[in-house]
Amino acid sequence: MQTPSVPPRDPGVRKADALAALATPAIDAWVATASAAGGAHLVPLSLAWVHDRVVIALAAASVTAANLTASGRARLDVGPTRDVVMIDVELERAVVVDDDDELAASYAGQADWDPRGTPGYVFLVLRPVRVQAWREANEIPGRTLMRGGAWLA
Repeated sequence: MQTPSVPPRDPGVRKADALAALATPAIDAWVATASAAGGAHLVPLSLAWVHDRVVIALAAASVTAANLTASGRARLDVGPTRDVVMIDVELERAVVVDDDDELAASYAGQADWDPRGTPGYVFLVLRPVRVQAWREANEIPGRTLMRGGAWLA
């Protein structure tokens, strides 16, 4: 393995970079869920960072929505392999896309699409409980920025 030539970022910079990534317009995340039987499911979805929560929009009948509402948990990945933000989340609430104008406007403003008027779609509001971020191997130590829903940096 080649040693990275860029020194590791301190936790404060890493947190700021992670928050900037989450607030990026038209950003997507890989969303991993599991069924009660243990079947893994992974899909890319647009997200919005709204009031310190991850918000995704999807069909309420989708496998991802079913898994998330059953287990209450998911793992999200934002960014490329060499600048990743991994987020473990818990489901805070599900909202029909036409039932919360403020949430819908915030989502549409960042995600660059508006699911309002799409039958069967919901917003899942996800509370981060663990956030990790790293670029190269030299940032693996100290990659955890949030634990138990509390920022460490």
